Amino acid sequence: MSTYCKIAPGHEIHGPYHATEYGFPSRDERVLHERLALEIFQAGLSWLIVLKKRAGMNAAFDGFDVDRVAAYGARDVKRLLADENIIRNRLKVDAIIDNAKRIQDLRASHGGFAAWLDAHHPRGKDEWVKLFRRTFRFTGGEVVNEFLMSLGYLPGAHAPDCPVYRRIMREKPPWLLTKKAR
Repeated sequence: MSTYCKIAPGHEIHGPYHATEYGFPSRDERVLHERLALEIFQAGLSWLIVLKKRAGMNAAFDGFDVDRVAAYGARDVKRLLADENIIRNRLKVDAIIDNAKRIQDLRASHGGFAAWLDAHHPRGKDEWVKLFRRTFRFTGGEVVNEFLMSLGYLPGAHAPDCPVYRRIMREKPPWLLTKKAR
């Protein structure tokens, strides 16, 4: 049972994310990049801090446009580390930039980030973590787990009695399609 479903509804900041994004599938490269970045930024911090800084991070990282972020250089890193509107952690900032370059590589090898995810689905969490660690930076177990749950590749984003759960089922998240195929 998801504890997020108990604390998020009605919460000024958690509520909208819980009700409209968390667990919903997306194929949009910008959404995928942003979601991975947010999970990386969350490592060691509370999700509330990340959500409060989300708008600032979107502004600072050019809306998580993969090509723009991949082109960042030393001047951009310096700008980001001075920006009070984001989570200023050098390892995380460097990982976001490097991961944008790796997403560009996935376009050539798989046709894009979403196609790469699809090509490797289904997998268990441990297998996903190994794959992400070989492909991306700063992608430990919880980062990968939350990223995949947030996009419907792994189950567990919402409790079955949560009203959002029923809406997500209509979207046919990847984990549900895998379950039905068994």
